[in-house]
Amino acid sequence: MKTQTITKAFLIAGLMNLTVLIWSRFFTNKTIPEFDPVVLSNFGLLMIVIWGIAYIAVAKKFYEVKWLVGVFAIEKFIYGCAWTNWMLHNNLSDVFKKDTMAGVFYAIYGINDWLFFVFFTFVFVYLSRIKNN
Repeated sequence: MKTQTITKAFLIAGLMNLTVLIWSRFFTNKTIPEFDPVVLSNFGLLMIVIWGIAYIAVAKKFYEVKWLVGVFAIEKFIYGCAWTNWMLHNNLSDVFKKDTMAGVFYAIYGINDWLFFVFFTFVFVYLSRIKNN
């Protein structure tokens, strides 16, 4: 895979995390934290933004931080698992009834996390094979 393509994917991962600002209406949407007050509290949403900034920060130098890319994969795995668990034990339509933007957020955030878990894992393995850090 080309370095440019990987860099773009890091930027997209970061921008996707930053969209939490839109879904949460800059942390004023009370429905998101109401339905998952542990993972998606306003503090949790802020940390999603911080992770997004971290992805953007290393986008052009990802090949120098293999182990950080591994941390990104673990982080996405944890969020993906949290979302899957939430989906198995909650009713998404209840969120949509209360707030459409929150419903859309809950419907897609875990899919995004699982996709970028695969991407970050791929990059970590790729970097592990091309250089021994």
